[in-house]
Amino acid sequence: MLFTGISGELIIAQNADISDVQSNEIVYKQIDTTQLKLTLFYPPDIKEASANPAIVFFFGGGWVGGSISQFEPHAKYFASRGMVSILADYRTAKKHGTSPFDAVADAKSAMRFIRKHSKNLNIDANQIIASGGSAGGHLAAATGIIEGLDDPGDDLSVSCVPNAMVLFNPVIDNGPDGYGYDRVAERYLEISPLHSIKEGCPPCIFFLGSKDKLIPVETGKLFKEKLEAVGSRCDLHIHENQGHGFFNLRNYSQYAETVYQADLFLSSLGYLDGEPSISW
Repeated sequence: MLFTGISGELIIAQNADISDVQSNEIVYKQIDTTQLKLTLFYPPDIKEASANPAIVFFFGGGWVGGSISQFEPHAKYFASRGMVSILADYRTAKKHGTSPFDAVADAKSAMRFIRKHSKNLNIDANQIIASGGSAGGHLAAATGIIEGLDDPGDDLSVSCVPNAMVLFNPVIDNGPDGYGYDRVAERYLEISPLHSIKEGCPPCIFFLGSKDKLIPVETGKLFKEKLEAVGSRCDLHIHENQGHGFFNLRNYSQYAETVYQADLFLSSLGYLDGEPSISW
């Protein structure tokens, strides 16, 4: 079953052809009257009954707000490179009156839904990447690192752990000196990726601005150090003189460079073939 839909219209790079990217929207979870959806973008040449690598994007916004449109340019680019690219909605404080713990539960539900239905979605269940920025980066990291905080309605026999992570200035420290401690308080050990690293964590690439006022460079370096200490890969890219959110499309050169490096990272893991089709 191949999901198809309208053609993408946003041109993000002169030499990256995304004009034939196809999209579709499906519900992955319902809580009372709230429906949470996935927006899927498919490669233009995708074949029926094929199994393709997938990348799932979680938007940022401090678990308070935000929009799935943040990562639409990224999703369309990676769809043009042969991946099924997915924008995942989740509950936020402003819209749903929820907590960061609820957001983590939703992110895990999304990953489980995608893996459980991978065959019908034309996805390889063993090639699913989690990605996101800021609080969305926290959710991506949480699916790969945090144990527990599962939705009680989830099928826990299906793993929510991604095969790799692409993290854009992610919130990884929720401790007393980190971001979001005011919202998680004494429960920070349950939800803080930096405090939950263990053997078997997925490989990741981590993008961070040297002038990020929310995620200190030293925190990124410590995350890398702790991951490598348990045998996991962490490629840390520090972008000089860049602040929080530097990777978004409005800062095109930084957007393109981070997408290019993410492409190379995914290629090194065998999820993409050929050279990146984006330049700056």
